[in-house]
Amino acid sequence: MSTTAELLKGAAELFPDEVVTSAHVRHFELPAGAGRFALITLDNGFDHTKPTTFGPQSLANLNTAIDQVEAEAANGEIVAAGITGKPFIFAVGADLKGVELLKKHDEALAIGKGGHDVFKRLSALAVPTFAYYNGAAMGGGVEVGLHCTYRTVSKALPAFSLPEVFLGLVPGWGGCAILPNLIGAEKAVQVIIENSLNQNRQLKGKQVFELGIADALFEGADFLEQSLIWTAGVLNGSVAVERPEIDRGEGWDAAVAKGRAIADSKVHGAAPAAYRALDIIEAAKDGDLQKGFDAEDQALADLIMGGELRSGIYAFNLVQKRGKRPVGAPDKSLARPVTKVGVVGAGLMASQLALLFLRRLEVPVVLTDIDQERVDKGVGYVHGEIDKLLGKGRINQDKANRLKGLVSGVLDKAEGFADADFVIEAVFEEMSVKQKVFAEVEAVAPAHAILATNTSSLSVSEMASKLRHPERVVGFHFFNPVAVLPLLEIVKGEQTDDASLATAFGVAKKLKKTAVLTKDAPAFVVNRILTRFMGEIQNVIDEGTSVETAEKAVEPLGLPMSPLVLLELVGPAIGLHVSETLNRAFPERFTVSPNLKAVVEAGKRGFYVYKPENGFKPELDPEVAALLKQGDTVLTEQQVRDRVLDAVAQEIGLMLEEGVVAEAQDIDLCLITGAGWPFHLGGITPYLDREGVSERVNGKRFLAQGVASVPA
Repeated sequence: MSTTAELLKGAAELFPDEVVTSAHVRHFELPAGAGRFALITLDNGFDHTKPTTFGPQSLANLNTAIDQVEAEAANGEIVAAGITGKPFIFAVGADLKGVELLKKHDEALAIGKGGHDVFKRLSALAVPTFAYYNGAAMGGGVEVGLHCTYRTVSKALPAFSLPEVFLGLVPGWGGCAILPNLIGAEKAVQVIIENSLNQNRQLKGKQVFELGIADALFEGADFLEQSLIWTAGVLNGSVAVERPEIDRGEGWDAAVAKGRAIADSKVHGAAPAAYRALDIIEAAKDGDLQKGFDAEDQALADLIMGGELRSGIYAFNLVQKRGKRPVGAPDKSLARPVTKVGVVGAGLMASQLALLFLRRLEVPVVLTDIDQERVDKGVGYVHGEIDKLLGKGRINQDKANRLKGLVSGVLDKAEGFADADFVIEAVFEEMSVKQKVFAEVEAVAPAHAILATNTSSLSVSEMASKLRHPERVVGFHFFNPVAVLPLLEIVKGEQTDDASLATAFGVAKKLKKTAVLTKDAPAFVVNRILTRFMGEIQNVIDEGTSVETAEKAVEPLGLPMSPLVLLELVGPAIGLHVSETLNRAFPERFTVSPNLKAVVEAGKRGFYVYKPENGFKPELDPEVAALLKQGDTVLTEQQVRDRVLDAVAQEIGLMLEEGVVAEAQDIDLCLITGAGWPFHLGGITPYLDREGVSERVNGKRFLAQGVASVPA
């Protein structure tokens, strides 16, 4: 058997670029004469912008620190030991860059075992141990604290989570085994499964305390000082720590069942991590922690060697790194300042845009429309949303007054836009209408003003073609709901110059959006892929496959909603319009469904009705069913899935050939941030590679082996 030190030494050799965390031990006398105390501080030597992580060498350093503390405890030199982090950061878990490098199952097993072997020594010391969660704690950072006897948490702690399931792992250093035994299975399932699958929802310090994960809650300003006073109280018996009785009967089983239902609703069995975590939680009911740790090691190794985790890490890196440094964006020094924004239109989309510009840029925003009633309604919407923010305590009264004072509406574009630096249109999706609007704006806006269009599918170059200065027109395509979806497709027209493009990227950054540069091609990225995807679903329905079979066929993708529910959200009329636009551009691949046309002409909002007596589950609307004219070709779920995925793989291959975006990574970034495609798929291209669809359709993978997959 290898020792922990040997395991970690071997792992460290595989990962030479680790950002190493030190574990410093210092000693002091506790208040109230409670005795001598050893405190381990985790610190990687950087400020809070580079959070502390656990790679193999970092674990080895913690192991060495525990060697020292263990000897002191055994010799009676200390009464207790504690662990905390550097300012603002406790620790954020395993270093995922190291995980990506692992090629063999036994290497992955060593990482799980190494973490357990180090962390569980904290619970085996001859004295009580304390974790002081002073700042952000995630994954292994949370778990190292779970191995301690007691925990305190700072009220100022901004983010605390076990995000592993979100990425395609399980909490594998004690989380699945210890947490349910500490706070009960129901709360543990909420933290490990539900929060993870809800876009990695974070807990604040107060919630950590209320869930029972921490035994005490203190203000951030003097957190460590208060924690040490409390520690002295626990040790001398003046503070009693009480924990509730854990329901190890039906309550435990019900919690696991609820977790499975949540996993089914989110990933439809398509991603294994949540189910593996639930198996470990289920088995932890008897309180045998070592058995739980062994199961965590096995699950961790299996998942590290599976495609889902690699896709999850790939997706995480896309959003965190590529999304923050857009590929192809011009030098930011070319960007011009934006001190006033104009919005053409005052409908719902335009009003949402006005609100976003107002909140993020805090500059004057002026809306225009064709009549006063619409203008007033648009400004009224923005005021109403500001009042909601005030009511929720998100902004104070001064800020609310200031924001309201910055938004206005006028009928006369000359009055509204004469000093605007950035004007965006959100009017009816019709080329002639948009060209007319831009001609009017160009006549009154300053020469340097950017003219942006929120078109979802029309040509930006054609829109700009009749202007004197087409070089300042840029596509600025948001996704609905604007406040929720991070993606912004920035479209470079044939004439768009670098200064206009740089300004657009600068504004996108201030709006806190994930900007992706796209070529001016029909429907750009997301709508083109989704329309091809939805079009193939419509085709199989038109040919004769039942609506239910067509919808169920793509469930294994684990998408946030089924295709026809998505169509309802987008609006069948918009879906039809985009399919007609793409059909004109690429008639051989994009069809216009006669059944969809019939649904739109009948004024239906979608294919489904939702009845309270059926728990509001989607049911095919009988009126829609009566409209459907179908052929007699009935496909199985597998046949439908193959057709849909083949179509999508073909379309992405053609888009990359056309240079719509720089690389396949941009396609995935767009689908994750603009259409909510799951992290565990890595967007779409890693999934198509993993399932063999890319090679079947295009004769090659989209991504090199080792990118979003296990290295060769």
